[in-house]
Amino acid sequence: MAVDGNWNITLSTPMGERKTTLTVKTSGGALNGTQGADGNSTEIFEGTANGDDVAWKVSITNPMPLTLAFSGKVSGDTMSGEASIGPMGSFPFTGSRA
Repeated sequence: MAVDGNWNITLSTPMGERKTTLTVKTSGGALNGTQGADGNSTEIFEGTANGDDVAWKVSITNPMPLTLAFSGKVSGDTMSGEASIGPMGSFPFTGSRA
């Protein structure tokens, strides 16, 4: 699949840019893997991949406990979309293949 591999993700938030790493592999229409930041890594969940469309969720604890819901499109070695952060709204993200 087009999304399989390692990615560097930059999320634009009101608190500035947050950089994360994403390692994913597709199996059928499911997207599995891990996302990490600041030396911590956690499993993604509810991941899907359909053609160039991808979506996944990740729960974080820093800077506060939140679940982020990412949805975007892969185009070659780049990815872009939005991350919904519950009551805080949605913020754009970009990614490049690592």
